[in-house]
Amino acid sequence: MFNLANKITMFRILLVPFVVVLLYFPSKTTCLLAFLLFSLASISDLIDGFVARREGMVTSFGKFLDPLADKLLISSVLIMLVELGWAPAWVVITIICRELIVTGLRAMASDEGIVIAADKYGKMKTVMQMLALSPMIIHYPLFGYDVAVVGEILLYIALILTVFSGGNYLVGFYRNWLQQDSKK
Repeated sequence: MFNLANKITMFRILLVPFVVVLLYFPSKTTCLLAFLLFSLASISDLIDGFVARREGMVTSFGKFLDPLADKLLISSVLIMLVELGWAPAWVVITIICRELIVTGLRAMASDEGIVIAADKYGKMKTVMQMLALSPMIIHYPLFGYDVAVVGEILLYIALILTVFSGGNYLVGFYRNWLQQDSKK
């Protein structure tokens, strides 16, 4: 349960409060530090998956913990960006609602013995969200460029991917449910 891959995932979860506290006191310095910690957490998402697969450390606990860590990191930052007035609330609500719906569907499917694995669109969605949030966390102009605008554009792209991948999960869940129902 506490293998290297899962420890890396837990490390990602432990970074969340630090990112939130730094964003709670926004300045060029705290936002840059929050960005660095967020980037470290985001990179750890790639590393824990790589380590788990390469070293044969894929566990049920890891399959539960990894997406939870992603949701905690991304949702916390999104909520802080709304609090700061740096992200539209309706976009954040849509993204978080999608995460809750997919998590609920996975729980229901699991009760029926159906595994709804993360697909390529879900993974693309997570990467795009992380890419969008990075410049939004920095917020302040960097080397004369308004990086927040880039983040906002990427956030809308992430929103489209989020809704699309959520719809894809719904379709997959429905198809699996029909197959299970026809077997009974």
